[in-house]
Amino acid sequence: MNHHPKDPLAPPPFDHFGILAPLYERLISRVNVNILESLLKLDPRQHLLDVGGGTGRVSRFFQDRVEHICILDFSAGMLRQARASGGFETCQGVAEAMPFPSDSFQRILAVDSFHHYRHQALAAKELVRILAPGGRLVIEEPDIHRFSVKLIALMETITLMRSRFYPPAAVAEMFTSAGGQVHIYENGGPNFWVIVEK
Repeated sequence: MNHHPKDPLAPPPFDHFGILAPLYERLISRVNVNILESLLKLDPRQHLLDVGGGTGRVSRFFQDRVEHICILDFSAGMLRQARASGGFETCQGVAEAMPFPSDSFQRILAVDSFHHYRHQALAAKELVRILAPGGRLVIEEPDIHRFSVKLIALMETITLMRSRFYPPAAVAEMFTSAGGQVHIYENGGPNFWVIVEK
């Protein structure tokens, strides 16, 4: 998807993730697949969209559990890594303006990506739009209330990543305002999950 340089939805001019792509999976912490699987409630007939899914490091765990997986990411470098690992459809774009028809996906996943979106409230509307009726969307985010996450947020500010971290209730409110039925799951760790149904 092409964007005019002054388009407010355009991804940042500097692709941090494109540079990190070859090393990304060695640098990033492991994901709790069991929690995600229990929250997603996957069915073999479903189509799963991984928004901001980068190299496919999370979707990889679900390849044999759903019919089809598409990874959407703004970083061409990250998507190259995803394609190299095989088995994924990839789409370059941003969460605020996704090139999919309404009601396209029964399951949508966004792990550690929501704070990177340029306009989170607009992205929430888009995510609810493309979620199929009866579908389920799971957002996993670091909890900015945690000191360790505050340090990550500071580092991302210093490196000009333009990240914006929100507490669980604020993320949930964006999806409620977008028309989703929302609840929050927390387990005492550094992350929280927002589950959205339509």
